[in-house]
Amino acid sequence: MSNVATIAQQPVQKSPFAVMAARLNIDEQETRSLMMNTLMKAKNNGQVSNEELVTFLAIANEYRLNPLTKEIYAFNNRGAIQPIVSIDGWLKIINEHPQFDGMEFEDTLDANGQLSAITCRIYRKDRQRPTEVTEYLNECKGTSEPWMKWPARMLRHKATIQAARYAFGLSGIIDEDEAERYKQTNLQPEREVNPASTSINSKLAQPQPQPEMPDFDEPQIEAVPPSELLKHLPACTTREALNEWKQDAMAWPEGTPEYQQLVDAYSAHVAQLKAQNTQGE
Repeated sequence: MSNVATIAQQPVQKSPFAVMAARLNIDEQETRSLMMNTLMKAKNNGQVSNEELVTFLAIANEYRLNPLTKEIYAFNNRGAIQPIVSIDGWLKIINEHPQFDGMEFEDTLDANGQLSAITCRIYRKDRQRPTEVTEYLNECKGTSEPWMKWPARMLRHKATIQAARYAFGLSGIIDEDEAERYKQTNLQPEREVNPASTSINSKLAQPQPQPEMPDFDEPQIEAVPPSELLKHLPACTTREALNEWKQDAMAWPEGTPEYQQLVDAYSAHVAQLKAQNTQGE
């Protein structure tokens, strides 16, 4: 068989725009324009790059999600487009999986009769035992309005999503609650306990002035071990204490595991302080 005949028999690869246009039953060029100008926002309200758009559409097509109905959308995470799947999108992925065979939930109550955890079990046709995941309220509960109004529903969503990840090996997507936590940690820190103080996240994210090269006999400043910083963090409840703690934490370079550990701990501590202040008002 000639090379020409071999090439002719190979299926033509469609672009992600063509695949999405066929699924939405609209023109391919209209699909591109709709995605770039309406559904996806880049940094400073600019346009996303073609590479980011192709990646987003490839993920949407992979899971057969509809961006027009908000089954999947995106937000800007430090300049990178991050695909987000709503709970409706996650349920669509689960229900359309060919091996899905049902799921069930089990609530766990504490000694006071209050909800403390939810277990989700997902059954697959090709497995004898279900995939079971338990999510705990004290680990998952956030400070957003949905968590304040509907903690049981939000916890059930978290258990569903995590069980789906384990059962079907889903990757490359996050849920709305995870995106909200990213925004609070990396992009849009909420109001601080004291408005005059700035969060460690925004402070570390901003370019820092380069220090002058020290003389050889000048002592170097050593970073305080994270274990010591984390030990003293709960006692930091005032602006002065928080600022001093942040100064010590800033000695760890951005991008290191120690840096991320301190950022996460600080964000959780601030959220707890704000919750306590709100309850006391």
